[in-house]
Amino acid sequence: MRRALAAALLACFAGLASAQEAAVDIGTGAVLRGLDKVNASVTDIELQSGQSTEYGRLTVTLGECRYPEGDPAADAFAFLTITDTASDTEVFSGWMVASSPALNALEHPRYDVWVLRCKTG
Repeated sequence: MRRALAAALLACFAGLASAQEAAVDIGTGAVLRGLDKVNASVTDIELQSGQSTEYGRLTVTLGECRYPEGDPAADAFAFLTITDTASDTEVFSGWMVASSPALNALEHPRYDVWVLRCKTG
């Protein structure tokens, strides 16, 4: 089910990218938000493209962040790879969309991570 959703999202983004290629900019990084569900703490995470950081027992890596031309806060989408360091298992790899975080979400018993916006410099 998860792979089918990822394939559908990839096809959708590929179509979107080809149809609106001139209308999408690539940011220098992204601002993410993390939630530790056990102690109810929220943390904002700033990453540059290609950078990784530790969040609890997760390693979060940002591939890149894209956004509509001239508006990095609107409908930003970022390619993330998230690994659970305790089990050395990749728990998420794909595009997350800021305006629809549940569309392709991290499924982890303790943590939530989602995209807020792209960074531009």
